[in-house]
Amino acid sequence: MIRALYSAASGMTAQQMSIDTIANNLANANTAGYKARRTQFQDLLYQNVVQPGTSAGSQTIVPNGLQLGLGTRPSTNTIVFTQGSFQETDNPLDVVIQGKGFFQIKLPSGTIAYTRAGNFQMDATGNIVDSNGNALQPQINIPAASQSVAIAPDGTVSYTLPNQSASQVAGQIQLANFINPGGLNAVGSGYFEPTDASGEAQLGVPGGQEGVGTLQQGYTENSNVSVVEEFINMISSQRAYEANSKVVKAADEMYQQVNNIAS
Repeated sequence: MIRALYSAASGMTAQQMSIDTIANNLANANTAGYKARRTQFQDLLYQNVVQPGTSAGSQTIVPNGLQLGLGTRPSTNTIVFTQGSFQETDNPLDVVIQGKGFFQIKLPSGTIAYTRAGNFQMDATGNIVDSNGNALQPQINIPAASQSVAIAPDGTVSYTLPNQSASQVAGQIQLANFINPGGLNAVGSGYFEPTDASGEAQLGVPGGQEGVGTLQQGYTENSNVSVVEEFINMISSQRAYEANSKVVKAADEMYQQVNNIAS
């Protein structure tokens, strides 16, 4: 019975972490560029009361054995990098990535972070920055006198000046891709940092041969969180937590009966 208590407790702890992940997904259901996470579990050690394949006689073996599991634990909460829905905006600097890839953002520390959120603006000097005021890399500057800004699918940023019909090229947006984006380290504010698991960033031109997607001006990518799916997962986790709590109660009642006999 002691095994049942600890196994059920591990199940309750695992489901609590699942609920924590679901809560964070729902909290970011309207966060631009957010990618949902899914909690995955794995079973723990097994105690071999009878080892499968043990000899049962001179010419026979035990076909199945007797193994008692010791519970479960959360193994990972994997990032789901499916494409979120697109939302049209009135901001000409808003850009969405159709396909794979990340925007490169220079943080105040000087390091490069990566994000799917393409809701950009201009700072006081005309540099394109994200919603946190951090500059897009490679840095692109647009003159204050420009009348219109165009961002092509291949990332080319151009603008027009007063009394000029020809457009001027300000620069080109580059995208980064990773062999294993699930191995990226989320650091908040929609930023990811590379790790040994993700591999180094592979830079490329949007729509080029490097495997990154194309850009679409005037749109942002919404969170890929499905509220309906999260509610279903929440109900499933809640019921699993409840079932494990009932196991704890049943084991406790069995101990109580044993104590009553002993007394």
